[in-house]
Amino acid sequence: NALGQHQRKKIISRVKGYHGVTIAAGSLTGLPNNHRSFDLPIANILHTTSPHYRTSKQEGETEEAFSQRCAADLEALILAEGPETVAAFFAEPVMGAGGVIVPPKGYWEAIQPVLKKYDIIFVADEVICGFARTGEKFGTITYKLQPDIMTLSKHITSSYFPLSALLINDKVYQPIADESKKIGIFGHGFTASGHPVAAAVALENLKIFEERDLFNHVKEIAPQFQRRVRQLGTHPLAVEARGVGLIGAVEFAHESLAATPGKLGGLINQQMVEAGLITRNMGESLAFCPPLIITPKQIDEMFDRAEQAVAAVKI
Repeated sequence: NALGQHQRKKIISRVKGYHGVTIAAGSLTGLPNNHRSFDLPIANILHTTSPHYRTSKQEGETEEAFSQRCAADLEALILAEGPETVAAFFAEPVMGAGGVIVPPKGYWEAIQPVLKKYDIIFVADEVICGFARTGEKFGTITYKLQPDIMTLSKHITSSYFPLSALLINDKVYQPIADESKKIGIFGHGFTASGHPVAAAVALENLKIFEERDLFNHVKEIAPQFQRRVRQLGTHPLAVEARGVGLIGAVEFAHESLAATPGKLGGLINQQMVEAGLITRNMGESLAFCPPLIITPKQIDEMFDRAEQAVAAVKI
């Protein structure tokens, strides 16, 4: 509105993306279970193609060609709705709760020019990816993204205290500042925002990041972690292993359980629990997202137990 573009009210996110569960955030989330029975998504929230190459590719389609098709789908949606009505595009650098979906080759290189072409604000959801999870300080660095807005949480306090933050560039900040001079203070805040305890916890947490050199630690151990993810992905029940940095997932399938989605994942997850592991069960995918302080010895122990758990599954 501050730019005089009052018709730009629509926001695009992606199928399988996750951005929260409140009304607006739940609408941006592209998971059916978050919409079903909740009258979501609300108006003006749209979803474009998931970047999950294995499940969404066409026969014979390369990763690069699939990425180009995702960008073409996004542009087609923008044109169908009217570029003048689209305000922003929300996306995680790597999809987390949707299955640890790592962008295919050329994906972000194809998507970002479309957003720039139609002057659409790019919001990078760094809640999961931020603070070393992908191997760099932020997922936007890992994938060379240029967002206008970044949302942060989780590792900003290592989740020991609730806190989130919003980073905005000058393109977003300046219109807000200019409009505030005309109409008065920008009255946007929350009852508990700016909480001094949360700020103190975040500062101490970031201090520990520096003292323990966690950014470099993650870079050093991530290759071993990813090797073990892919090693687990060689099991006969596994159909895909994927990940980056210190986040990964292995997806499983068996033809005898194809008619009951999620059952195989549940069986494997139960064996993981019995092996003393806590993994994130997402349908047929099991995600691994260990503490950033994990050691090489602990990585091997974790995946040794995971391999034993999968081997114990009886079908």
